[in-house]
Amino acid sequence: MDRDIHALRSIAQAYFDAAYEMDAGKFASLFHPSSFVTKIGDDGHVSVTPIATWLVAVRNMTAPRQQGFERDDQILSIDAEKELAVLKVKLRVPPRVFTDMLSCLKVQGTWKIVQKVMISDMQ
Repeated sequence: MDRDIHALRSIAQAYFDAAYEMDAGKFASLFHPSSFVTKIGDDGHVSVTPIATWLVAVRNMTAPRQQGFERDDQILSIDAEKELAVLKVKLRVPPRVFTDMLSCLKVQGTWKIVQKVMISDMQ
């Protein structure tokens, strides 16, 4: 279990690095190809986006690093049971602060994010 917690912490750190750099390639390495991103849209409705579509949007975003913003990210919790885990993380991508629940599965011995559910607030 300690090895899994260490691996999940590493996923969270790589996720934070990818968000700070808005690096779609780094994000893609963390997500299973069949995963989805779920959020409440600006219209108040739930939207579910395939990871490939979400990665296209990431490629068009300006990275917090490029804008000179300081990092502010944290792991709020890790809950693991056998091949299932949930990472709750918080990070700042100005002008928003995101709270993400990252559902992970251990696929063929490797942890992958299979679902991202997120909310955000303006700073």
